[in-house]
Amino acid sequence: MKTVTIYTDGACSGNPGPGGWGAILQYGEFKKELSGGEAHTTNNRMELTGVITALKALKEPCIVELYSDSKYVIDALEKGWARGWKARGWVKGDKKPALNPDLWATLLDLCDYHTVHLHWVKGHADNPYNNRCDELAVAESRKYK
Repeated sequence: MKTVTIYTDGACSGNPGPGGWGAILQYGEFKKELSGGEAHTTNNRMELTGVITALKALKEPCIVELYSDSKYVIDALEKGWARGWKARGWVKGDKKPALNPDLWATLLDLCDYHTVHLHWVKGHADNPYNNRCDELAVAESRKYK
C-alpha cells in the first residue's frame, strides 16, 4: 500500500458561524491542497470535514499518516470514543447524544478502508503544513461573511 501524509485543519468564525477547512495530501513528490467551507457550521464539523474529504480523495486503500491539531478528532479516534458512540447508537458514555454522528459514521468507514495512523500537532505553532491548512480554512470561512 502507498503511504500518504495528510494534514488537516478546521476554522470557524463564531461557533456556530461561517467555517472552513483545509487539507494537504502528500505522496512522494506529489502534493495537493484541498479546501472548502460552509455558511453556518461549527469548528468541530469543519475539523471532521477536512479529514473526511482528504481521505475520500484517495483512490485506493492507503496507509495514512494523519496530522491534525484537533483533540476532538484525534482523541475520539485514538481512544475509541467514536466507535463506542456508534456501538451505543450515537450516545456518549454520559448518556448524552454524540454530536456529528453523520460525519463520525463516514469517518469511521474511511478509517476501516484505510490504515490511519493519528498524530496530534499543536495548532498555530511551528508546523508549516498545519499553518498552511489553517490559512486555507480561514480563507474559506471568510467567503461566507
